[in-house]
Amino acid sequence: MPTTGSPDSAAETAHRHAQGHPRDGSHRAAGDGRTHHAVRVLRHVWIPLKDGARLAARIWLPADASGPVPAVLEYIPYRKNDATAPRDVTLHGPFAQAGFASVRVDCRGSGDSDGVMLDEYHPTELADALEVLAWIERQDWSDGQVAIIGKSWGGFNGLQIAALDPPQLRCVVTVCSTDDRYADDVHYAGGALLASEMLPWAATMLAYNARPGDPAVLGESWRERWLERLEATVPYAEEWIGHQRRDAYWEHGSVCEDYSAIKVPVYAVGGWLDQYRGAVFRLMSGLADAGVPVRGLLGPWAHNYPHQGLPGPAIDFVGECVRWFDRWMRPGAADGTDGADGTTGTAPAIDDEPGLRVWMPEPAPLGADRVHRAGRWVAEPSWPSPGVTARRTALSELGGAPGTALLRSPLAIGAATGDFLKFGDVPGQYADQAPDDGRACSFTGPPLPERVEILGVPEVTLRVTSDRPQAQLAVRLCEVTPDGASRLVTTGLLNLTHRAGHAEPEPLQPGRAYDVTVPLFAVGHAFGAGNRIRVAVSASLWPWMWPSPQPVALELDTGQGELVLPVREPRPAEEAALRDFAPPSPPPPHTIESEAPPGARRVTYDPVDREQIIVATPAGSSMSDSADGLRHSTRDLNRFRLVEGDPLSASVECEREERVARGEWAVRILTNSRMTAGERDFLVVNRLIAYEGSGAAEREVFDRTWTRSIPRDQV
Repeated sequence: MPTTGSPDSAAETAHRHAQGHPRDGSHRAAGDGRTHHAVRVLRHVWIPLKDGARLAARIWLPADASGPVPAVLEYIPYRKNDATAPRDVTLHGPFAQAGFASVRVDCRGSGDSDGVMLDEYHPTELADALEVLAWIERQDWSDGQVAIIGKSWGGFNGLQIAALDPPQLRCVVTVCSTDDRYADDVHYAGGALLASEMLPWAATMLAYNARPGDPAVLGESWRERWLERLEATVPYAEEWIGHQRRDAYWEHGSVCEDYSAIKVPVYAVGGWLDQYRGAVFRLMSGLADAGVPVRGLLGPWAHNYPHQGLPGPAIDFVGECVRWFDRWMRPGAADGTDGADGTTGTAPAIDDEPGLRVWMPEPAPLGADRVHRAGRWVAEPSWPSPGVTARRTALSELGGAPGTALLRSPLAIGAATGDFLKFGDVPGQYADQAPDDGRACSFTGPPLPERVEILGVPEVTLRVTSDRPQAQLAVRLCEVTPDGASRLVTTGLLNLTHRAGHAEPEPLQPGRAYDVTVPLFAVGHAFGAGNRIRVAVSASLWPWMWPSPQPVALELDTGQGELVLPVREPRPAEEAALRDFAPPSPPPPHTIESEAPPGARRVTYDPVDREQIIVATPAGSSMSDSADGLRHSTRDLNRFRLVEGDPLSASVECEREERVARGEWAVRILTNSRMTAGERDFLVVNRLIAYEGSGAAEREVFDRTWTRSIPRDQV
């Protein structure tokens, strides 16, 4: 078993030779213009904690550095040895080539690290992070400065750790993350429970947390540790559903509670197909108001790192991060002079560039840009931007005669919106909205005389009357082309009991009219000349929103409704002078092979039983590491059922399978999770089964079922 700070020497040597590094320890200039160092990989390193626990790390070092160097930390629960290994080599190897020590740490309870993961962003997770930073500072290869990078979970906790003001931290890169755990995550949106995400994500974490550590690292104790982890593992869905309003549980880890707690510069990054994109705007505004240097980047991507961004074009995100790290940890390299380790910076100073860079997509036929989105890079000096103005349009001007529109939405509306959290695979993207538009209350304007570009957060205001004390609204902003196809531009959700805020929801008074504002998800979009703008309103959006407990009829006063668009006028001269983003550079040679079997999405409807079934199988993953023979694969399935006219028929069922193996050693994890609801309660059932061995030698070692009823709270 490796000791603290000790690499697996044989594997490290093989890895260095596989990368073709010069044996004389020299460094060389690469085709991308950056100086590339030889890289030394410490495959398994223990980080001891004060309570006796150990966290597992993999570290990439510039082998030929002349002295201590700054470090980059990614701190996540997704297993350095297998699950994220294919992605890790595209980030951390290049960071080491650029002269940084790059440290990838598994959170407590994940991978080879000791302990159990009790929840997302648990106080223990953040306290451990402070010890990790202090440990990095003490290493002989470290100059004491650390940057944090992370996507999704790692983007969340990067901001949360920064808010604790650790002395070693110099800057943060947060990708596809949020500042508000309640209003802008995969649990609730607009106060509505996210049926398509709440249980599926909890099911994924239940399977993830049940995986064992690696016997090659832990030795003979791996089985005992695994069984202890299985016994202590808990389903997260029960806790998340138990907090249906914004309370102290969600305030923990939501840095929007106090932006001024963050003292270090932040680079906030997102994509137009990622639901966390609005956080880039909020972070830019909130941190700037607190006096913190902040930059923003929004590309065409889904929930991906930008160098792996889908839809394309992907960019050289490693190079962008290196510029950011240089600015705050090697200022000599950032301004074009030699850095502390001999690295030479060549790019213009970051401080002279616009604060926000944005991909503005070109209008395209529906479905033509699912893999690559044509467009151009634009910029704003800061956010809010003086270059964006609010354009108000009454719904009556969008083809709706003033009066009352009766809205009795079918429950099975929304399948064409695709996944709420998109990863870029084509089956998860949105389809033609026209069929759902026809079943909603839609307001469609005349053909646009000229192109209209928007950037920011659109809003729709409505005057609405409900016949029930609980009701919801879904608003879709669409672009309709002359052939009748309807492209989804952005969406907004609102649980009407949360109309005045998420902390203290209030039932509706049936028959009373309420003026409500539905903010839509942030967007950058160009409506083409000759196309039409459409606003489609419904009282359901399945499977994004869990249905209200009773069928609902809403009345819309169309004479009071309004669409507010954040309009940005193009500035060709400024845009022509912007620095281009380079395409991604290939990572250094490595020992990881991976593939992602394509996903699928199937929607069926039985007109006799009036039952809709959506079966989504996200793109899978499979990897192997030739350095040590480790193999890992996943399989996911989500099934959403609903009988038209019966909101209590809604159900979500999730299946997960995780396999980890090396030679004759193999384990398999199966989970099944199911969620239903009555008028007063949600019911959640989770089952976890673990197997050891393979083929005829496979045997069951663990089986547990959890059943929990949770009262509905204005949801």
